[in-house]
Amino acid sequence: MGAIFPSLEWLNELEKKINADARYNEIAKKWEGDIVIAITPEGNLQEQKYFYLDLWHGKCRGVAELSDASEKKAMFVLTASYENIKRILTGKLDPMQAMMTRKLIVQGNYAVLMRNVPTVLDFVRCARENTKEIL
Repeated sequence: MGAIFPSLEWLNELEKKINADARYNEIAKKWEGDIVIAITPEGNLQEQKYFYLDLWHGKCRGVAELSDASEKKAMFVLTASYENIKRILTGKLDPMQAMMTRKLIVQGNYAVLMRNVPTVLDFVRCARENTKEIL
């Protein structure tokens, strides 16, 4: 069945998925940076969620659920409403389109992000494949 998104169990399963995924490991082999995903409440989600992923050379070195985005000084902070994150994870919203239309707010170096679009898109693929159930 899999863990329900958004939960710490889901995040832990995503870490395992990333580390076991040969395609992601190859595509992201030059990526050096951590991210915080901030999910604002909407719909079925009643509280703010913050997920941290330490991504390094195609592997995930660790994850955490945070109480606030400022707990970690991440290279990128991605912020979106629960409904928009859900649409990205179900394939109904393209992540690049979400960034361009500000449905996904990115704090961090856009030049680094744009040079690594294949890594970004494959990270989203892994997250989609890891998402079996949504709250």
